[in-house]
Amino acid sequence: MTETAIMDAGAPQHHVMVLPFPAQGHVIPLMELSHRLADCGFKIDFVNTEFNHDRILKSVQNKGPIPEGIRMLSIPDGMDPADDHTDIGKLVGGLPAAMFSPLEEIIKIKKIKWVIADVSMSWALQLANTVGVRIALFSTYSASVFALRMKLPKLIEDGVIDESGNVKMHKTIQLSPPIDSTEIPWVSLGSTTERRRANILKVINTNQLMELAEAVICNTFREVEPEALALLPNALPIGPLVALMSKLTGNFWSEDQTCLTWLDKQAPGTVIYVAFGSSAVFDATKFQELADGLVLSGRPFLWVVRPNFTQEIKEEWFNQFKQRVAGKGLVVTWAPQQRVLSHRAVACFMTHCGWNSTMEGVLHGVPFLCCPYFSDQFCNQSYVCNVWKTGLKLCANEQGVVTKEEIKDKVAQLLGAEDIKARAITWKNKACASIGEGGSSHQNLLKLVKLLREG
Repeated sequence: MTETAIMDAGAPQHHVMVLPFPAQGHVIPLMELSHRLADCGFKIDFVNTEFNHDRILKSVQNKGPIPEGIRMLSIPDGMDPADDHTDIGKLVGGLPAAMFSPLEEIIKIKKIKWVIADVSMSWALQLANTVGVRIALFSTYSASVFALRMKLPKLIEDGVIDESGNVKMHKTIQLSPPIDSTEIPWVSLGSTTERRRANILKVINTNQLMELAEAVICNTFREVEPEALALLPNALPIGPLVALMSKLTGNFWSEDQTCLTWLDKQAPGTVIYVAFGSSAVFDATKFQELADGLVLSGRPFLWVVRPNFTQEIKEEWFNQFKQRVAGKGLVVTWAPQQRVLSHRAVACFMTHCGWNSTMEGVLHGVPFLCCPYFSDQFCNQSYVCNVWKTGLKLCANEQGVVTKEEIKDKVAQLLGAEDIKARAITWKNKACASIGEGGSSHQNLLKLVKLLREG
């Protein structure tokens, strides 16, 4: 175990461990929650895998002092140094064995009374039995998907899918939003049948531990998911969680701040912001169609292309593309997303529909162009396009490719849809009200603080 002190804010009375799943979309919202709790006087131990711990610290080098109240800890993830630490399927299998004993040790030594564990790390619920710690779960996906997770055994029993994630019955599952059986998150998680089966069995087995959680903290808000939240009696929706610009965000890559200066030079409501999160991977055909589609749209664009977004594009071609679009389009490795989404120049958000990105888009009132990649992202797309009606779906052809013509047409359609823009602003206002003084999420945050102080 290694430890890097951020700062001890004096001697806070209450001590909480925060345990995210080792993926970007999980670390960021839990870091945002940690800042809220630190501001309330809690001392936070934030536990990453060693691999991600190093990435985060490198990404914030030369950015001045790191905020008070949080201490960053790291534990091995059970993988060999030569392994691909971004291989989620392989990573999941080794985490419990690698992390459980070190977590017990930290809790005992520091006399921690509360652990806030990512739902995707729900094996940590067993700590309640082994070291007597109290546990709250944190859902990094929607309340609807959390409710669907709890229904997974029944879906298998009813023959909708089997234990390997194969769809056996095409039907619409009546949740809000309605979910097609082909878009159940666990159907697309895992590159092989064996991995999908292992993932599904893990979900089912850990569901049985859920009663050990004293609360389920959700990065959502009551007004945006009322029906789904009604199915989760111990849910505390406290979102949308906002990344404060002066705080450590937990990014794995350094943010390119120059894109903000570029945005300042663009006309209001003209820029397409394109970002597909930390996990999506495009082959050469999909990548080039996207590139050509952005050019064909005739709009200025800001495109985030992280280092492992594609392995098939030749560097020479990509450099020529960036030179060709210079002045009209900007490509960066990673962006300060909330500052981008709040910028007056941004017209829409082309996104993979990860829940974190979805909540950020809602909070800033930005219309969506939806292009989900896997897991819960199809459910989130359904919310955007069918329930909130704040965006449009990018439809792939029979080869699974979103063509440049489709991109051009949907950009034009979305940016001409005043009704969609108006609904996006309506949801922005509701989201802002929820986290404001007296709002539903603000009240739930106060309830969480009171609960954690009972420890």
